[in-house]
Amino acid sequence: MRRLDQLLANLGYGSRRQARSWVEGGRVTVAGRVADDAGDKAEAADVRFDGEPLDHPEPLLLLVHKPVGLVCSHDEREGPNVYSLLPERWRLRNPPVTSIGRLDKDTSGLLLLTDITPLVHRLTSPRHKVPKVYRATLDRDLPPGLGERFASSTLLLEGEDAPCAPAAFTALGPREAELTLTEGRYHQVRRMFAATGATVLTLHRVRFGDLELGDLAPGQWRELLPNHFG
Repeated sequence: MRRLDQLLANLGYGSRRQARSWVEGGRVTVAGRVADDAGDKAEAADVRFDGEPLDHPEPLLLLVHKPVGLVCSHDEREGPNVYSLLPERWRLRNPPVTSIGRLDKDTSGLLLLTDITPLVHRLTSPRHKVPKVYRATLDRDLPPGLGERFASSTLLLEGEDAPCAPAAFTALGPREAELTLTEGRYHQVRRMFAATGATVLTLHRVRFGDLELGDLAPGQWRELLPNHFG
């Protein structure tokens, strides 16, 4: 149970001050009775705002097909972001909806968004080694021996002292490959191929752990159970 003003603010209905004014104005009911004190505690399922059930009171966990051109930052100065794909009220939730890891502006594919803060920390922690699969197209034919090099634990990225963890490599064509990573360094896939002399032209994440995009269209999302990852 939570205070009414806190509950409404957490779910993106506005500030706690606004929530208190709505309670005072008779817009909030609890179990069918008009609430008269924003400090009263209630279960979200019993609360109505303007006669309607609260908008998705459960935690959010979303699988999104991120299109090229959107960033994963909340900073509007960095340009259009993935959160613009969501309903406005969800973008005002507290804790805020954020991405689990990031895809850069020029990378498309599977992205997870959630307001479950502990899950963000758990799935981005290096010790959990969640596999992520990327499909890349290059500006030149695949150099020979890439599979062995990426799996060797000896590949150094420019400006770093620690080698990359072993990565699984599968050639899909003369200039196309899949790479499976268990870590998430900055622009890692692009930098790994750059270390071999190749430039990544397009990059698309096709899998995160046991999750795949399926037929989800770019810019669309589907909801996952909050306990999907246990």
